[in-house]
Amino acid sequence: MMINPVTPWTATVQADISNSVPIFEIDLKAYKLKIHNVGDSIWLIVFWPAGPSIAFRLAFGMNSLFEKVTISEASDEILITASTRLAYYRIILFFPESPLATFRYTTTIRTKLPLLIPFWPRDIVPLTKDGNSENTAGTIHAKQVGSRSGQLYFSMTKPKAGSVFYFQNLTAMSPYCQETEVSLRETVGGEWPELGFQFPVNADKPLPANKEYIISDAFVQFDENIPESDTEIVESYLDLLASIYLILPKPEPSQHNWLPTAEKILDNISSNKGCWTQTDGISYLNAYVGDYKTPAEIMVQLAVLLPLHEYLTWTGQSHPMLQELSDGLRYFYDKSIKSLVRWHPSLKDDLDHSEDQKSEMVTDSWYLHHPLLNLARLALRGDKMAKKLFMDSIDYAIKVARNFNYKWPVFYKMTTLEVLKAETAPGNGGEKDVPGSYAHVMLLAWQLTKEKRFLLEASRAIKKLDGLAFDIFYQANNTAFAAAAFVEMYKVTNDKHYLELSYCCLAGIFNNCQLWDRNYGYGKNFPYFFSVFPLKDAPYAAAYEELEVFAALHHYLEAAADIEILPSLRIFIPEFIKYATGRLAYYYPPLLSQEMIAKETRTGEVQKYLWIPLEDIHDGWEKSGEVGQEVYGAGLAFGIIPRQYFKIDNLGGTVFINYPISNVRIKNSVTFRLEGSALLRAHMRLLGFSKDNLKKIHVEQKVKSSYQSARALGNGFYELVGAGRVRISS
Repeated sequence: MMINPVTPWTATVQADISNSVPIFEIDLKAYKLKIHNVGDSIWLIVFWPAGPSIAFRLAFGMNSLFEKVTISEASDEILITASTRLAYYRIILFFPESPLATFRYTTTIRTKLPLLIPFWPRDIVPLTKDGNSENTAGTIHAKQVGSRSGQLYFSMTKPKAGSVFYFQNLTAMSPYCQETEVSLRETVGGEWPELGFQFPVNADKPLPANKEYIISDAFVQFDENIPESDTEIVESYLDLLASIYLILPKPEPSQHNWLPTAEKILDNISSNKGCWTQTDGISYLNAYVGDYKTPAEIMVQLAVLLPLHEYLTWTGQSHPMLQELSDGLRYFYDKSIKSLVRWHPSLKDDLDHSEDQKSEMVTDSWYLHHPLLNLARLALRGDKMAKKLFMDSIDYAIKVARNFNYKWPVFYKMTTLEVLKAETAPGNGGEKDVPGSYAHVMLLAWQLTKEKRFLLEASRAIKKLDGLAFDIFYQANNTAFAAAAFVEMYKVTNDKHYLELSYCCLAGIFNNCQLWDRNYGYGKNFPYFFSVFPLKDAPYAAAYEELEVFAALHHYLEAAADIEILPSLRIFIPEFIKYATGRLAYYYPPLLSQEMIAKETRTGEVQKYLWIPLEDIHDGWEKSGEVGQEVYGAGLAFGIIPRQYFKIDNLGGTVFINYPISNVRIKNSVTFRLEGSALLRAHMRLLGFSKDNLKKIHVEQKVKSSYQSARALGNGFYELVGAGRVRISS
């Protein structure tokens, strides 16, 4: 009797393979691989050293049989050609260099006639050791959600075998999606025992005849270990994903010079009336362009004020908008509860109750801590008023935390602490990363005051994150900042558990990324690669959360400067930053094709030539900007420039580098250290130098014990090894 219900396309797989003979066999490290043609499918069977096996469907015949299959072998790949009455297939089985047993199979199809394809089965089926009908069991640790990476990480526990990391290079299927107008969302995953990639069917628009399309490009890694604890699961996930990432085809990162863009943005924000509203003679930023109905919010003001403060410090200039935003902050303080509140108290009657939080004294749990976080960051930069507002509100935050026993709901009433919405969904609990946000705020309070009570509060909250692993993740920016705070807690306490929790946070972040390009539909020219989504179920990537993840990952590397962290994080964090420095510019509508932008918005209006970012970037077949043009995300450029650009006045220009750096020293020459992996590459550009000065400049990188000339790409561009010291001299 079978325990797991299956479809007909899986029910017969075991028998089909058992009743056929291999047409090719090969060894891969300690694993044996066999290829079978069972009629309607071509299968690759992989045998673990301990005996259990698992099948990968290399090709599916679509109601037709594979009549002719030929196999040719080269040094590191196998070519399989096959045909049915309906189509021609070509499969390349490739074995890239890797410490683990790793293979890649790329399947293309060329149909003999225009075809509508109404169904396609998944491509992974676990098998039993002896081929009988005994059921299998396993645990799925991670799989694709929405448009995120086409990944699947699972362990086979019955029979006990090991773990598999499966990754579909979804970018490769973009031409098919463009032709048939289908999407690659929710295509990798499944439920045990039907797993893997379910090719997106084209039930409405036919696939043209005699044109070749890639229909699968899968990378697979095998591991004999079965992780059990939170730490083992997330560390294995990060290590396996990093191993795949190194061999994954990746797009060239977009290039954008943020210096002139920042000037446009500053001018647009300060002068465009759609960005501002006035209350009691004080100017406040709207959350969205043209949204005059929603009262001013504290988070919106700080979301622009903090990166603006960073940017103006970097330029050495001043701007009246900085003081204008600062002047309004104190009016969000409510003396009756002794805390900052979300909505401007004078405008409480303007709240329309259209959403749960649009009511007087109602807040999201994360929302209380986010303004406090940014106030503390300003205070640490020397802002005395920010420090006063922060310290005047901190005891209220502690009161709330203790009331909820450090496990926060979604919405509550700030006056009575009445819970208005307890869970994000039935059985899912509240906002699970809020203990991390709260701990971060407490850590900042300790840094400002050195009062040990704040460290005690942080440790109490962090205990609530045990056992969550990937599920710590609720909101990307808050989870990313919490990761860096945990590293700092580790440095204060020397308790390794904090460092391990930081890995759980970052595994949640990278599990929530899109490591592929949707080169189809309205987004066919948009650089999606390495986007991060704001929530685990969000259908779009969002500008402000991406900026804060970018800043938080910088902070993580700074906090971890003197400690040993997972090597995989030295890959992912710099690579996210590399792609973000160019990609984030494409949230601004002046850089987007007009067809990509939604004609109607949920909030305010979209002014297509205004340098204010769209909140939302959607799947390729959906228009973007449906939510609105977010003023609170307008600090993108202000946050990027101080982290990726530095001036070298003695050489007469500015350096841009798309990787995180540290230990910048400017004397007769300039030196800095790249904080990535030597397995990857960073790009540097010299800006504002005269032609004569540019000719005199030498760029070198330390390799082992000596400096060697860096690779020059022309026009002041250089390619650098992702780790090590760099020297610029003249």
